[in-house]
Amino acid sequence: DATNRQVTYSKRRTGIMKKARELTVLCDAQVAIIMFSSTGKYHEFCSPSTDIKGIFDRYQQAVGTSLWIEQYENMQRTLSHLKDINRNLRTEIRQRMGEDLDGLEFEELRGLEQNVDAALKEVRHRKYHVITTQTETYKKKVKHSEEAYRNLQQELGMREEPVFGFVDNTGGGWVDGGAAAVDMY
Repeated sequence: DATNRQVTYSKRRTGIMKKARELTVLCDAQVAIIMFSSTGKYHEFCSPSTDIKGIFDRYQQAVGTSLWIEQYENMQRTLSHLKDINRNLRTEIRQRMGEDLDGLEFEELRGLEQNVDAALKEVRHRKYHVITTQTETYKKKVKHSEEAYRNLQQELGMREEPVFGFVDNTGGGWVDGGAAAVDMY
């Protein structure tokens, strides 16, 4: 039963961790324990005077083996492969910028020219698409502004218009005008 197994694991884990602490305190031993439950939960204990890496290093020396060499070699191969890819991509970028073309044969130059032409077509297509989209957006904004302007004109036209005019300060009196300067009501 999975529940019974988990309860047993929990009790025994507590017991073994207690024994590891006792060994560390009573015997001055360097102890490291790493445990994973069936559900994938991680538990560890390491003596306060050391760390897990130190314990692994001492284990490798005592046994005469390396726990990490395969992983290290794998990482070195991956790093070398990624460096090759990076170098090739940088060379390709320089060639697309018109640099480092001396070592290329005619067919390679022709292929590069075709790639640059295709890229140029894509850039132009994207540029025209952006211009078209922006133009349509601005047309919609202008149309919306014109509609708002017409609505405001209609709204103002429906109201009873107050008489606005200018005051002639030269003594001539009242001048009728269409703009609002002084409200006479």
